[in-house]
Amino acid sequence: MSGEISPVTGIIEEDKVYIDFGDHEGKSILEVSDTLPDFYDYLIEKKSTGQCMIRRGKDKSFRLYMPHFDRQ
Repeated sequence: MSGEISPVTGIIEEDKVYIDFGDHEGKSILEVSDTLPDFYDYLIEKKSTGQCMIRRGKDKSFRLYMPHFDRQ
């Protein structure tokens, strides 16, 4: 992702940010973009409307968090 800005993670590389909710918890954003394009589009939508955020955990990992996650 050299020089590109992710629509989900911004300047943080997609392989460094992991989903912290739902059925895909623990998967990286990069893995989701490669294998689940519909869910990736959903994440882009939620990020663009401010409904999810990236947090840095105590273990220094980055997690995509959605405060009020409701299943589709």
